[in-house]
Amino acid sequence: SSLCCRSTQSSSAVCGDRSPQTAELLWVLLQQSEELDSLYVANDAGRMLMVTRTPAPAVRRIERDAGVTTETWDYKPLNDADGDTQSRYATQRIEAYHSDYDPGSRSWFRQALAKPVPVWTVPYVFASTQQLGVTYALQSPRSESDGSAQRLVAAGDVTLGRLSEFVRLFSRTGYGDSALLSAQYDVLARSDVPGVVQALAPPTTGVLGAIHARMLADGSATGTAAVGFGLDHGGRRYLVQASRVPATGWRLISWVPEDKLLGGLRRAVLWSLVLVLGFLALILVVSLRLAKLVTTPVENLANIARRIGHLDVDNLRRVDSRVLEIQHLDQALDDSARSLKAFRKFVPVDVVNQLIDEGHALAPNGSPRRITVMFTDVEGFTRISEAISTDVLVGQLTEYFNLATRVFARHGGTVDKFIGDGIMVLWGAPSDLEDAEYKACLAALELHAEMDALNAAWLAQGMQEFKTRIGIHTGMAVAGVLGSNDRMAYTAFGDTINVASRIEGINKDLGTRVLISEATCAGLGGRLSTRRIDEHVELRGRQTRLVLYELLTN
Repeated sequence: SSLCCRSTQSSSAVCGDRSPQTAELLWVLLQQSEELDSLYVANDAGRMLMVTRTPAPAVRRIERDAGVTTETWDYKPLNDADGDTQSRYATQRIEAYHSDYDPGSRSWFRQALAKPVPVWTVPYVFASTQQLGVTYALQSPRSESDGSAQRLVAAGDVTLGRLSEFVRLFSRTGYGDSALLSAQYDVLARSDVPGVVQALAPPTTGVLGAIHARMLADGSATGTAAVGFGLDHGGRRYLVQASRVPATGWRLISWVPEDKLLGGLRRAVLWSLVLVLGFLALILVVSLRLAKLVTTPVENLANIARRIGHLDVDNLRRVDSRVLEIQHLDQALDDSARSLKAFRKFVPVDVVNQLIDEGHALAPNGSPRRITVMFTDVEGFTRISEAISTDVLVGQLTEYFNLATRVFARHGGTVDKFIGDGIMVLWGAPSDLEDAEYKACLAALELHAEMDALNAAWLAQGMQEFKTRIGIHTGMAVAGVLGSNDRMAYTAFGDTINVASRIEGINKDLGTRVLISEATCAGLGGRLSTRRIDEHVELRGRQTRLVLYELLTN
């Protein structure tokens, strides 16, 4: 850029009879300088001569006479790279019109006249192309053909698109990425993101943003010396080198992942060993290959074993290996998975996994906790079981239990056990549950709504209906792993459990569907409709009477 502008500086006049020779010289210089987008000269009389590639190859003249400015565009052929210089300079068409463009008011002109040395402008939008770019300009006093003394400014434009091409070309020579920042810390070009910079702003995100923040913090962003440092970002370590571009105030920043750079060094060392050791390196490669044939299946088997440890035995892939011992281990794990798949149907898998994740020892233990307990029962189940065949009864029970289990799970309930046709469900165990009373009551209402639909379908098929009665109570209970050394189960026991069971039984006497205790009702906070039972109810085996509420459908 400097060489072209200095050649332009020593060229002929901007206007007059010798301006065509100047234009042709500028054209030749531009064709030989791919890094430039335009090249031009201007004087303080408001005249300018420019050759440009964009928006189309052309010679642009600004003439100022008697206060009137005329702008002329002499368009040249497009995409004629195979032709000679003369054919590429042939005129295609000419456009001329009055213009208010004044080169003397442009920042590049004023800055060049203000300093005796070449200047680089800050990025700005070019008037001719509406693209972001920078201008390199230098001044020189000149005498025009008419003998008048004029101050001349020669300049060259570089768009941010050209700078982006330069930065990407620079980055392709190494392992990392690069970016060019202005003296005001705005990003001019970068290789780590596609496209051209469309708006000037300092980097704030990604690796470049972290580098810029680090340099601002340690003061190296304002220094003139080249700096290098290591930076940790996004789980990777980067090696960073930053240096200032002379005369511009810009800073070129390059960064490369340390593992990528060292990986290249490791490959170089490996190839050196191959060349020096030869046969030993071949044996090493073969040994590593054989080791991989063993370690990969073992890693896959370890992953399968971890899944089995969490009772996750669905869609386990078999491990293919030629090693006999690995085949035996794969078969053993497959047998274990099939056994556990059957075992899962008899234990609450979610409860077991939750206990393991929370660090509970799967040994007899218990702790007091506040829980909400629900008991369900099918009205007249004995009569129903006598009236239909065993196969039909089992089928209906299975469909009922599946529906109920899904409803309870949606509302955070844990099915403790199935008791004949009844179900015991816990809210707040094994883990604490916020708003357990409300969620249990919502589950009860949803269960009745879905059972009403299922009963209607059963009746339409001539089958018996299951009218479900529910009792809910909230209080303290002992919850934990109980049982013998040979057989254990997670459950809860205590007065709260007994009261909930007996509340469910009172539905039969009162003709209600869902009864809840006063403690459970207090937890609702009036969010669901309830009806207080007028008389205090006496529970069998208890001396005190309870205040009960019927849970109503909203």
